[in-house]
Amino acid sequence: MPRALNRCQEIERGILKKHRSALWGPFMSAITQYRLISPGDKIAVCVSGGKDSMLLAKLMQMLCRHSETAFEVCFLVMDPGYNAENRQKILSNAETLEIPVEIFSSDIFKIVETVSKSPCYLCARMRRGHLYAQARNRGCNKIALGHHFSDVVETVLMGMLYGAQIQTMMPKLHSQNFPGMELIRPMYRVHEDDIIAWRRHSSLDFLQCACRFTEQTATDTGASKRLEVKALLKQLKKDNPDVEKNIFKSVHMVNLETLIGYKSGGVETSFLDGYDKRTR
Repeated sequence: MPRALNRCQEIERGILKKHRSALWGPFMSAITQYRLISPGDKIAVCVSGGKDSMLLAKLMQMLCRHSETAFEVCFLVMDPGYNAENRQKILSNAETLEIPVEIFSSDIFKIVETVSKSPCYLCARMRRGHLYAQARNRGCNKIALGHHFSDVVETVLMGMLYGAQIQTMMPKLHSQNFPGMELIRPMYRVHEDDIIAWRRHSSLDFLQCACRFTEQTATDTGASKRLEVKALLKQLKKDNPDVEKNIFKSVHMVNLETLIGYKSGGVETSFLDGYDKRTR
């Protein structure tokens, strides 16, 4: 008689069976398409305690265990000032998922509480700096974040509607402040709805926003704009279920010949440059 699976094994089996096409397939597709992992990499998987980063940690752990590409992972949790309950929730979920997290503390929440303008933006930048530094100290050459397909689509729309620019959230980036290090987003093709479905099916309860600042005050402008875009996309999908896929594909197939202007390497280019020299 086969031995009964423990809870972590059941969750892993669910990822490979029930949620394979929604989670494991897109995860592997992004890693292959965008060349996110190379032999010899040591990757710090950054775990905030939310559903996205926790799933990323489990996916990366499973891939490292079975991949033909030899690479290492470590799992970093930064405590920017969580209350005891939230800190324990992260540790308990990591134990359930059998993810050996390393936790370190910072005073980011205290600093952000003194800022009145765009505290979430400042918090995100400070978090990333701390994570890069901790990853480098552990000999890592990459950090992995839990941003997903829905984050990418929302970022494109936010840039157009509120920033007057066409830009996207890249699947990988070279660090400007930590030479030789890179940021990767392995869940780039995984939809948020599918992450939520996995969380519910697995009966897991993760952190939402555990920031003391947002618990006590109005939502940050950037966060509220993202919620507006989420609502807009939800409305648009009622008439066009493929609207998110189309937005995602649009930033993969940009035709520079149809743009009024674009910027590359800090240099602005206009369609008028050399216009009269082109064949009509």
